Amino acid sequence: MSDLDHENAPAPARHWAGGVRRTVLGAGMLVFPALTAVAMSGNVGGAAAVAGYAVVAAFCLCFVLLAIVSGRTGGDHRVRWIKGLLAAMTALFLAALPAAHADAFFLATVIVSVAGILWREHLVKLAAAGTLAALLVPWAVPAWHTGPGGFQALALLFTTLTCGAFAEIAATNEALVAARAEVARLASEAERNRIARDLHDLLGHSLTAITVKSRLAQRLAAKDLDQAVAEMTAVESLSRQALADVRAAVTGYREVTVAGELARGRELLRAAGVVADLPSAADAVGPEHRELFGWVVREGLTNVVRHARAARCSVLLTATSVEIRDDGPGSGPGGGLVGSGKGLTGLRERVAAAGGTVEAGPLEPRGWRLLVTVRPSDAHPGRTT
Repeated sequence: MSDLDHENAPAPARHWAGGVRRTVLGAGMLVFPALTAVAMSGNVGGAAAVAGYAVVAAFCLCFVLLAIVSGRTGGDHRVRWIKGLLAAMTALFLAALPAAHADAFFLATVIVSVAGILWREHLVKLAAAGTLAALLVPWAVPAWHTGPGGFQALALLFTTLTCGAFAEIAATNEALVAARAEVARLASEAERNRIARDLHDLLGHSLTAITVKSRLAQRLAAKDLDQAVAEMTAVESLSRQALADVRAAVTGYREVTVAGELARGRELLRAAGVVADLPSAADAVGPEHRELFGWVVREGLTNVVRHARAARCSVLLTATSVEIRDDGPGSGPGGGLVGSGKGLTGLRERVAAAGGTVEAGPLEPRGWRLLVTVRPSDAHPGRTT
């Protein structure tokens, strides 16, 4: 499973994939205790060898328990268990030194790597201390006849840094997944607010008019039947229009709308480090242009993030136009909206179907502008297929 698949997968799938990766990494770390056990056979024999193997076996058991405890949530109790198991593993490493000599530092590789994963802020210090110990301790004990533990030191250094890098990537992916979920939540909340506002504005006027005309028809029924019928006909027309307005609002909720794309775009620009100067509402845009302008905002802001290298981006909405500006260095290969990319081609087709025009080009002294203008009446955005 790739990182992208991991981020887009449902939570149970991500949890399962993360568990598999931790299991594989943990199983790989057991290679180091095996190297220590093999080295003992060349240094000691008899009861000393048996004791050394028992030490390595106890070390492996502590490591397995540590992996289980680290994969669970828990607070202070979990932290105490982790620290206790690491302390026990450190004691077992020291106990293995007389039998394994310099190769006992393969056990230290496991300890330092795990500590570096759990406390990444101290990773460099831990790796440096462990590497120096692997070099100097064997050299300081002449009876071992090994000299500096160069191979053990390299194994400890690179394994610790690699594990730290994997831990950092995993933490970044988790943060990205959380950020995407928050963006989706905020966009959904903004869209719900838009729907509530639109339904209030649409139905408030329509239902008020229906109520007034219904009462008028009641009063006219006994005096002027024809006028009463005319008023009830108007009530029917208002009811149909209100139903059409509700359907349009619901359709806008399920599809692309300018309000929804502004909400998503604001979070997208924030995540990209671009200062967003976007309208807080899209009331100036009529219902007939909201889908089209939503596509314009989506395409324009996506290109700002992808290509513009801008520090600021602004969107200006009117009843007949939407303008997107950024302060990036301007056009270049693939920059802005220049070229024949699918995004621009689709946007031009949508705007052309609405009888509008697209203008895109650099600004002076720097920046880029995308301007879409439609006719003030009888223009309808193309439907999404």
